[in-house]
This record gives sequence, structure tokens and C-alpha cells, in this order.
Amino acid sequence: MKTLILDANILIRGVLGAILLTRYIEDTDFFAPDVAFDEAQEHLPGILEGRGVNSEVTSAMWDSLRRLVQLVERDTYAAFETVARERLIHRDPEDWPILATALALRCAIWTEDNDFFGCGFATWTTDRVEIYMRESEA
Repeated sequence: MKTLILDANILIRGVLGAILLTRYIEDTDFFAPDVAFDEAQEHLPGILEGRGVNSEVTSAMWDSLRRLVQLVERDTYAAFETVARERLIHRDPEDWPILATALALRCAIWTEDNDFFGCGFATWTTDRVEIYMRESEA
């Protein structure tokens, strides 16, 4: 079984089009820290409103995403805060929960955020994550 940590921008993309998530859900566990869910839920209504999507559809999409991605509580990744902040010190140390979750669960990060590149942990962007999925199947 493969595992991937999703950051907030991927959660938002997941709501907008969960094709990759649903395609690989049978053999991939998707996780996101609680703060990524909070951030996505904060920004999503405005993004969807700007695209003309009503709140009822937004709610249904969010519920669907919550079934595909497992929430990781802070107590699971908190022990990795210091090392995650150190690795992101010259980038965005506020993104530490994503990296700390990846460290705790020992799995790659799916992100579009350049701040994770060079943090010493495998990162995959949306245009490349299917390569990871296919290679992991082999």
C-alpha cells in the first residue's frame, strides 16, 4: 500500500476534481494533517464561489473528499515539529505540519508548494504524482 501526505492546495484541488484520488484510492492511503483541512476549508468557499459553484455542491464535494483523505491529528505529528521547522527555516516554517506528518508516517508529500522542495523528503507535484503511483504499483 502506498501513502501520500496532501497539503491544503491539493485538498482544494481534490474538491475541484478528485479524479486522481478516486483512481488510486484502492491502493493508496491519502493523509492530511488537521491544519491542512482547516486551511482548505477556509479558502475553498471563496474559490468555489468565484467559479460559480453553490454552497450545497461545495458541501457535497467536501464530504466526498473527507471520505478519501484521512485526517491526521496533531498528536501524531507534533513530535516532528522541531525538525520540520528546521528543514523549512528558509522557506515557510508555518508549513511544518505537512512535513512533520510526512516524517511521522514516513511517506511522500503531494504538493504544488515550492517550499517543500529541497526539504530532504520526497515531494510530488500533480503533474508528476501519477509517475509515483505507477512506479509504486510495480
